[in-house]
Amino acid sequence: MKNQIKFKRLKIVEQIILVLLLAVIVPTTVCAIIVNNINQHAVRNELQYSALSIAESIASNIETFSESGEDEINQIVLALRNIPSEFGRDVYLKDTLKTSNLISELYIVNKQDKTSYKEWNDYTFYNKQNKNIEILKKIDEDHAVIAKIDIKVFQEQVFNIYRKDDRQIYILNKDNKLVAAHNYNESDFNRVKYALPKKLEFDKPVIFGKVKNQPLAYFKLADPETTIIVNTTHHITKTTINTARYKIILALCISALFIIFAVGIYTYYLYINIRQLFKGIMALSKGNYKRKVRLLTSVFTPHETVFLADEFNKMADEINTAYKKLKHTNRELKKLDEFRSNLIDTVSHEFRTPLTSIKGYTSRLLRQDIELDEETIQKSLKIIKNQSERLSRMVEDLLVIPDIEGAKLNLNLQEINLMDSLNDAILSTKHKAQREIVINNDEAIKDVIADTDRLEQIFINLIENAYKYSYEDTKITVDISKERNNAVIKITNAYDYIPPDKLQKLFGKFTRIDDKTTRTTRGTGLGLFIVKGLVLAMNGSIELKSTKDNTFSVILKLPAA
Repeated sequence: MKNQIKFKRLKIVEQIILVLLLAVIVPTTVCAIIVNNINQHAVRNELQYSALSIAESIASNIETFSESGEDEINQIVLALRNIPSEFGRDVYLKDTLKTSNLISELYIVNKQDKTSYKEWNDYTFYNKQNKNIEILKKIDEDHAVIAKIDIKVFQEQVFNIYRKDDRQIYILNKDNKLVAAHNYNESDFNRVKYALPKKLEFDKPVIFGKVKNQPLAYFKLADPETTIIVNTTHHITKTTINTARYKIILALCISALFIIFAVGIYTYYLYINIRQLFKGIMALSKGNYKRKVRLLTSVFTPHETVFLADEFNKMADEINTAYKKLKHTNRELKKLDEFRSNLIDTVSHEFRTPLTSIKGYTSRLLRQDIELDEETIQKSLKIIKNQSERLSRMVEDLLVIPDIEGAKLNLNLQEINLMDSLNDAILSTKHKAQREIVINNDEAIKDVIADTDRLEQIFINLIENAYKYSYEDTKITVDISKERNNAVIKITNAYDYIPPDKLQKLFGKFTRIDDKTTRTTRGTGLGLFIVKGLVLAMNGSIELKSTKDNTFSVILKLPAA
């Protein structure tokens, strides 16, 4: 079999990180490269354009300066031609020198004095040693005027508007000798001069050089024959292209970080809330129907997540409610099953004895082979009657249980003579045992509000219990008194001490005390349960007491008439 590759399914956080890498980091990097290249190209073009503009502007300034200087010297020469005396010429030159803004030195030379001039023709010469521009103009064949212009004056007028510019500007004469410079640097000048093409174009700015981000521009003037070179230094490149590049990258990085931060916060809330949903689902699957989903809500919490949590909580509530009902139903079914089982056991056991007696004595009376005397017949009939009454009471007890449990007892509450009802019950049970019953009545209570039949049933059950669960040769006491608006009936017999925790259990169905007395006496264990239900239905109360002096009491309280 071929090995199949199994891919690990990523968690939400891992997926979001992967999406961030693909949707933020990669596009940001590509954008940074593209924007940086576009910006670099645009700034490079701007640097080239500005270099050309500066070269052209400097050339224009030189032309203007040359024309103004030439005009001024031509005027001086023309004036000197009209002054014949040497003294007059000296005075004129001194006055002109005082008023001139360009000329720093002005004097007349003879043709024979060859040490005072370079050549006997009109020329313009940059004297590097003296740092001035020397101009010679002939007055006549034997005389000429020499005007010297300080290079500082020239630089101030030519570089005036570029004083704060960081570019290097070099002005060369026709022999490619340096005349003036702005931001001069010897190594840079040598590099620029070496890169200057051998053949130059006249009267137009031209870009040259191999470094794209440091453009060089020249402008070749024909008159005066001068070359202007503009150098874009590394510092300018750094402060324009590189700085802009760093700013772009920084801006994109900050944007990416902000996106990652915002997505991170969103992811945090989403992850926490989804975890809450997972925990709720797991708790529900394990049977914890009370578990609620509690979200960490904020502006980052999606509506769908809140809706899902609310619906989940509603579902959990409904399941919990249904589960409680199911548990309650199960408990009721269990109780019903126990009741059915106990009922079968009770009926099969308790009904067998009276039925056996009735059957036996009836068969005895029906026998034809023997002759029974009157006393035997009466005794047999009496036993049959008593056992029939016992069966009747047991059936009555069983029939009243569902009404008690369902609170469906239909009682006819009316004024009843308490003593009459008690005496009827005593007469109905007197045959059970030869016990003395002592009644103590303070005559304060005569009538109570109760149901006649049900009150008699209560007394019969209580007196029968007193017969069955008391020592032999002990008497049973019934005390009747009044307490506020209630009649208090207290039935007392001698019996073993019963702890309080067991005492309250006697009101349960099919509950009997497990001792030697209960093992020798018959009973369904329903007596006190029925008595309590009937007493409560008559708006009364019942209480059991057992003391360590072997006294057991049942205290009834019924509304007095």
